[in-house]
Amino acid sequence: MARIVVGTCGFPKARHRCYESFDAVEVQQTFYEPPQPETLARWRAEAPETFEFTVKAYQAITHPPDSPTYRRSKLPPADRALAGFFRDTSVVWNAWHRTQQAATTLRATVVLFQCPARFTPTDEHIANLRKFFGRLDRGGLLFGWEPRGEGWTDDLVRQLCRELQLIHVVDPFQRTPVHRKLNYFRLHGIGGYRYRYTPDDLQRLLRLCRARTTYCFFNNVSMWDDALAFRTLLRHR
Repeated sequence: MARIVVGTCGFPKARHRCYESFDAVEVQQTFYEPPQPETLARWRAEAPETFEFTVKAYQAITHPPDSPTYRRSKLPPADRALAGFFRDTSVVWNAWHRTQQAATTLRATVVLFQCPARFTPTDEHIANLRKFFGRLDRGGLLFGWEPRGEGWTDDLVRQLCRELQLIHVVDPFQRTPVHRKLNYFRLHGIGGYRYRYTPDDLQRLLRLCRARTTYCFFNNVSMWDDALAFRTLLRHR
């Protein structure tokens, strides 16, 4: 059986309880407004050595300035005009440097680039992706890409992931990954955030994890309970 890493998107409980209960956490604060390096260093120091962090890339890389997610950002309005959609701007590159710093401080394994639904496969957007990822110094990091807009066919996603060395990040109950060194699953809830996974759902998830190393991050209303239930299933498999 391949290694299965279980955690949640963000800290649904106190950090020490997450460290005690799971294998990893996908840090969400780095998407809205990256915390200060001192804060992230404290998180790394207080976690067990074997505990893994993954990092969600700062929204100024991926999301346009009119996204409602910017309500939690301290990015000045003038800078927001140059943010998002992987554009070749000073704001996007500064956002990457802040993301990279956060990942380095946490000794993260994966940086997740989650795209908004409006990031569709236009010629401009694809060119932006190629230029952005073609210039990055990965420094040992793995990059995950979660395309969510319409039009991203399996063939196109597979081509770009191979070319740009990206992991295709999916909710496995919605889509099958078409290219990956490992599985990176984000479980948003079947049909919506309020969904609670059933024992049959978790058995199905386990079957989907068997081929290779898999990260399973729950991101629904009952993420804590569902992640614990999945950990229990793994212990008794």
